Amino acid sequence: MALPILNTQTFELNIPSTDEKIKYRPFLVKEEKILLQAQEGTGDEVTDAILQIVDNCTFGKINVDQLPSFDIEYIFLKIRSKSVGEKVTLNLSFPGDEKVKVPAKVNLMNVEVEVDDNHTNKIQLTDNISVVMAYPTMKVLSKVNMQDLKAQDAVTLIASCIHQIIEGVETLEARDFKTAELNDFVDGMTQSQFAKVNEFFTSMPKLKHEVKLTHPKTKKKGKVIIEGLQSFF
Repeated sequence: MALPILNTQTFELNIPSTDEKIKYRPFLVKEEKILLQAQEGTGDEVTDAILQIVDNCTFGKINVDQLPSFDIEYIFLKIRSKSVGEKVTLNLSFPGDEKVKVPAKVNLMNVEVEVDDNHTNKIQLTDNISVVMAYPTMKVLSKVNMQDLKAQDAVTLIASCIHQIIEGVETLEARDFKTAELNDFVDGMTQSQFAKVNEFFTSMPKLKHEVKLTHPKTKKKGKVIIEGLQSFF
């Protein structure tokens, strides 16, 4: 006699970058084990675990290796909220008084991906040349420290995210060029051109949520903006 199959409730969400509707389910014990084991390892192992869990919990219907990092973070956050609870308590520093930690409850279902009004993936470098950028995947971002981005890491990151180079009426596909050629192209940018392209990364969509706080002693009101997946754990 076969053991019974445990049915798991499914939910729906829209992928931020495409607005495509997909189904997902909560973690099962097997996914919780994957995450716990990864947390004892390296950053790469945590990234691989998150991608594996997102793939499992969306029934293999999306390409987790190609989706932008903010899509993966958003999907993972929603999966987690249905797995271990929609509300989490975070200890946040009070603005202007960083030594004071204030516990704040955050409903993960209210956290969304926000887009800067001035953000664009097409950057004009000269009157005749522009680049169209692709969003970095989670694996690409796991290789660099966005808070302390070294010069060569920045060149490699930009080169790996170039989708097209447009020169006049001609469009060049980045996939048709070698990595070394793209790195040389980025190395040949002026400081102002490089800064324009770098702005693509600093302003790209990200998980963001505003939290209102009350100072425990002065009762003064304040608010903080938390960003990125790691901020919600």
